[in-house]
Amino acid sequence: MAAGLASAQQLGIPQSGVLTISSDRMFAESAFGKRVRAEVEAESRALAEENERIVAELSREEKELTDKRGVLTPDEFQPLAEAFDRKVQSHRENQRAKLDALSRRSEEARVRFLELSRPVLIDLLRDTGASIIIERANVFLSSDASDITDAAIRRIDAAIGDGAGLEERDEP
Repeated sequence: MAAGLASAQQLGIPQSGVLTISSDRMFAESAFGKRVRAEVEAESRALAEENERIVAELSREEKELTDKRGVLTPDEFQPLAEAFDRKVQSHRENQRAKLDALSRRSEEARVRFLELSRPVLIDLLRDTGASIIIERANVFLSSDASDITDAAIRRIDAAIGDGAGLEERDEP
């Protein structure tokens, strides 16, 4: 055990029975988290652009429909208005589904990241001689010396990099 603690000192990680970590920061500052955030932001921008295009198209169609209202009988106009309403509702539902899928993808990537990080965190436990890692946000008071977030990020980046291609595979 003394050899492990000496090794922990040399690696610049704390020697404590209880360690703390910020899992949010660990994800956000890791190469994996940065890649996921960039992908989600790019997909969000594309979705917003698509939505703007659809809104412009629907606005144009609505104007055309409004112009027809004056020349069509109510019986002729009603089916066109109902079809337009169904189209608008369908587009809303499709866009909402895409946004929900993007949100789920982001959450699933975070879960996968934590799964891939687990062996690294177990190694950190062993290297420090600690018996537990506690989420820093749930700790009322602790020394910053017990925080292993930076060490975890370095080791996770070394172990899995940005994780491209790892999200779909089974656990290593």
